[in-house]
Amino acid sequence: MPNTVIHTDNAPAAIGPYSQAVSARGRMVFCSGQVALTADGVFLDEDVAIQTRQVMNNLGEVLKAAEASFASVVKTTIFLTDLGDYAAVNTVYAEYFGDAPPARAAIQVSALPKNAKVEIEAIAVV
Repeated sequence: MPNTVIHTDNAPAAIGPYSQAVSARGRMVFCSGQVALTADGVFLDEDVAIQTRQVMNNLGEVLKAAEASFASVVKTTIFLTDLGDYAAVNTVYAEYFGDAPPARAAIQVSALPKNAKVEIEAIAVV
């Protein structure tokens, strides 16, 4: 089975030459990083908790389009422009994963697209 591009109109379109996600051989789903854009392209330039909630909602929609869910996620990477926001991001992030959260890395970066404060990517197995 070849790789399949995943797309949903319920999450923001890619803002560059990449896919919202790619399903590899129908088993692994690689979700591109999401920032706090709404499906209609409005950037939520709010506090990091509001941004994180939008990011997670976007990831949920992309996962759903790939016939996956947060329960399918095995690894995430969180990119933050300020590690001082780590606790606020964790509070929102934890709401989306039950008692078995995925493996994760959190990295501070100098900048993100749209001047976002947080970007999260995910890998799921379906």
